[in-house]
Amino acid sequence: MTPLLLISLILSSFSFSQDTIMRSLYWAALGLFSALLASAEVAKRCSAPPEQPPARLEEKFSRRRGFSSGEKVSYTCPEDFTPRGSRSVQCLEGKWTKLALKCEKRVCGNPGDLPNGQFKYKGNSFIGQKVFATCNEGYTLKGLNYMVCKSSGWTGEFPKCGAEGAATCSSPAVDHTVKAGGTVSVYQLGDNVTFTCSQGFQLNRAPQVTCGPGGRWQPQLPRCLPSKERPAQPSRSKTGGCGKPLATKENKANLADKYITMATFASGDRVHYTCDVGHAPAGGSRFRMCRNGKWTPLFLKCEPKQCGSAGEILNGQFTYTGVEFGDTATAVCDKGYTLVGPATRNCKNNGWDGRVPVCEAMVCETAPEGTNAERKNLQEPPYTFRSVIGYKCREGTLVGPKEIWCTKTGTWSAPPPTCKVITCPSPIVSNASWAGAQINLYQYRDTISIECNTGYTMIGQSSVTCGLDGQWSPDLPKCRRTGHAVVN
Repeated sequence: MTPLLLISLILSSFSFSQDTIMRSLYWAALGLFSALLASAEVAKRCSAPPEQPPARLEEKFSRRRGFSSGEKVSYTCPEDFTPRGSRSVQCLEGKWTKLALKCEKRVCGNPGDLPNGQFKYKGNSFIGQKVFATCNEGYTLKGLNYMVCKSSGWTGEFPKCGAEGAATCSSPAVDHTVKAGGTVSVYQLGDNVTFTCSQGFQLNRAPQVTCGPGGRWQPQLPRCLPSKERPAQPSRSKTGGCGKPLATKENKANLADKYITMATFASGDRVHYTCDVGHAPAGGSRFRMCRNGKWTPLFLKCEPKQCGSAGEILNGQFTYTGVEFGDTATAVCDKGYTLVGPATRNCKNNGWDGRVPVCEAMVCETAPEGTNAERKNLQEPPYTFRSVIGYKCREGTLVGPKEIWCTKTGTWSAPPPTCKVITCPSPIVSNASWAGAQINLYQYRDTISIECNTGYTMIGQSSVTCGLDGQWSPDLPKCRRTGHAVVN
């Protein structure tokens, strides 16, 4: 039995002579009960959801001020964060439930395995941080020694340790020697070579050398100097000379300039080579000798020069075809930033040409005009990427977003909002009443609960809210006498 029906039965039990007093008591009790219903309904509503940084309330909910019990709203995480847990909170008996969403700063994770080396982190692999590559002993780093964590993952060329694995050494060339163990063109890391001087010569250093890291022999190669009992310089034979040595393109080397004009060489003469432009010696002797009418092999190894990093770009990065002579580095700005200066740098003989360009934030034009809303913040131009302008109303209701921001394309996210006085007329529902004051005009977002009189049944929703269009939403209900057929 409802409280209204109970009150009616109690009052109807009094005698007819007390009719006037009973009617007064009836309406007083009905008013008190309606006030209690209104108080309970208000208590069940929630105000605007709380701020939960770095989580952000979804835009479609940020414009509302009041929420009914049972309603849910959702939060999102910024772009550089990963969401963990439920994104929703619910209005229950006038209070919001606790937000379980955790916005964790996005990480790039493990960049992968580096053969013959390892990656080292400086802190965690958050966006904007670097991971550095180091090679094991005996291996040489090819390319940049780091990669950068971006929103798309690890960016930059993946480092390599050694072109084909372990460093190798070219066959050592020492004049007037006999190498033990025969002739080998390439030696592996840790291989040893022992030298014995030809008759009439003697070693001036240790006879054994070892192939070490970087393709270098350790210790320094010895020399075979003439013995004291022999002349300081062996006499040259006038026979068995050599012609001009042929070019060796596969070595990326050229005969030194001072020998270019010479056409004939005597037995015992030596010439030396220099590396091509953009290349540097990487092992092996640069000398060749004329012996019995033939030139000894050239073991000089020339490798492209390394330019290393093309530089650091704030709010951007370089993408590389490589970091050797002839490679290019192209600047790419992060979203919301525009490139100022040449985008490409070339790896030349003396390093990268040009300068490091700059990534400047996109700029939006002056804040949009044509609004009667008042700005909450007083930021002055220029308005760069991610700049935010907030608005409020001294009178009326804010229609549109409460904040607009400068986007990555240099435009505002939306037109500015306006302030508008929005009212709804007093609802007219026959055979019904509602809690709260009986007024002619209601403000935007005002909510009332309608209840049909005794003996009537409600068709529609009992709770309605004054909307942006000045109309009640949902449509006002209707009260039909109980037991009567409903005619649409």
